[in-house]
Formats: sequence, structure tokens, C-alpha cells
Amino acid sequence: MLRALRNRADRPHRRSRASAATSIASPAEAFHLYRQARSQRARTLNALLIPLDDDYTIPLPRAPDIRQACAEVYGPAKTASVTSLRALLGLIGAHEWRTKGIEVPEAGGRIHPHFGVFAPIRREYVDLVSTTLLPAVCASSSVAFDIGTGTGVLAAVLAQRGIERVVATDLDPRALACARENIRQLGLSERVDVVQADLFPEGRAALVVCNPPWIPARPSSPMENGIYDPESRMLRGFLGALPKHLEPGGEGWLILSNLAEHLGLRTRAQLLEEFEAAGLRVVGRNDVSPRHPRAADKTDPLHIARAAEITSLWRLAAR
Repeated sequence: MLRALRNRADRPHRRSRASAATSIASPAEAFHLYRQARSQRARTLNALLIPLDDDYTIPLPRAPDIRQACAEVYGPAKTASVTSLRALLGLIGAHEWRTKGIEVPEAGGRIHPHFGVFAPIRREYVDLVSTTLLPAVCASSSVAFDIGTGTGVLAAVLAQRGIERVVATDLDPRALACARENIRQLGLSERVDVVQADLFPEGRAALVVCNPPWIPARPSSPMENGIYDPESRMLRGFLGALPKHLEPGGEGWLILSNLAEHLGLRTRAQLLEEFEAAGLRVVGRNDVSPRHPRAADKTDPLHIARAAEITSLWRLAAR
């Protein structure tokens, strides 16, 4: 039923978005039109509701057992309720990801993302962190920070690369629980500390890694927090505080896609100005092209920007 509604919702919008995209000169306007259409689509699809009993059982014939999936997201059941079918399918999908996990050899095994925590299904940033040459100072001061750790995947990659102590931070309780569980299952608890912090922990490190949300726009749901960074708050907070958390000779690794630049939401000059204002200099940059399916999907209204996207690891040092 939801698939039929989705098809009907998409059919007219796909034509209107395609025609609108060709008539709009600004990529930013095309992006905001796309976001508006997606928001309207979500409101329509969220109108289809499903009843839940006080133990998260669906009181319908041949309904699947979703009790564990609901408990992982909503907590213990207390009373009967209703939820949108779209949201229900989302949390069931998240439960499947959490159960099966995602194989990340560079992290030493499988990463199990929780609901609402950005899943490492795009390999570009993992590849960059696993292959970039470590700063020379790591040989004498083997401490690294992973800022905004999410699932803990990059903290695990750093530990697998030989960093003796990694401090992984996040503010989101779901992310903290997720990262701790993954670090424990990977057998890295003695080398990786997962702590709650607003960006940086106390102290300095030879290497500080951050993979912030790439697009400076407001998320429309908690599931989008890993993609959208309103007014680049996380990016600016990371850059502004980075110099005082670096050991002499240390590096900050900023992993950032240039998709926002292709969408007209940020310019390369503005990014370089942020580096300059924070007292940082670029000592190197490694680039990788996207390999996700949407980069080759010509029906995507943002195809031109996605096809041109490059993900970069900026190696930054204090001036």
C-alpha cells in the first residue's frame, strides 16, 4: 500500500522537478525545490497510520513481529498507540541494519548502526582515513580524537591502524550507545574511549579526525542529522577549536564532500576563509570520487551535482 502511495506521490513530482530544474539557473534554488518536494512527499506518506497494542504488537492478521524493533527505538512499551507506516518501516529497516551489521574490514569487523545514527554505507570517508599517511608525531604521541564519532567506525579504523589511544566523542545518546557497543564487539575497549562531549574532549592529540555533516541546511528529521549541518555549526565549531587541541606537529583531518559547493550552498573560497580565520593551514589533501548509486542516477534532480561530487580529507595544522 505504501509503495503504491509512494509511486503516485512521485509520479507528478518527478516530472515537475525535472522541468523546474532545467528552468532554474541557480543550483541552490534547485536544491531547495527538491527539499520542498521531499518534505511534501513525507507529509503525505506519513498520513498512513498503523495501530500498535501496549506491547508493540500490530493487531492485524498476519502482521510481522516488530516488538524488538520498536523497543530499540521507542523504549519499553507502556500503552497502545499509533504510528505512521513509513516510520514503522524505517525503524524495521534500522533494526535489520543493527542485527546484520555492515562489514568494514578496516575497522576489524562488522559495524552495527543503531536507529538515527549515520550508517557507514558510503565507503569514501572510511577509505580516506584508512589510507592517509599518519602524522610523524603519532610515533611519539599516539593519541587521536574522533569528533562526532557516530557508530564509532573511524575510531575503530584509527585503533586498527596502530593508534594506542583514541577518544571518540558525540553528544547524541543513541550515537554514544551505538559506538560503545561497536567498540566492545570489535574488542577495542581498552584502546578506544567513547565519551559524551560537545565536539572536543579535554586535552590535546597528535591527530584529530572529524567527518561532519556535509550540507549546510536544516534537517527535517532526526534521520537527517548526519547529512545536514544548519549554518555549518559543527564544521565551524570543529575548525575554531582545533588549534588548541593539537599537539605540536599534530594534524586535524577534516573529511568533507564538496557537494554543498556544487549545490551553491557554500563556496571553496568560504571554506578556505574558515581555515584562515581559525588559524589553520592546509598541509595536504586527499580526494576520492563517490561510488554510491545516486551518483550515476540521471533521474535524480540533483544528478549534476552528485556526479561531480568529490570527498576530500583535508590535512590541517595550526599556524
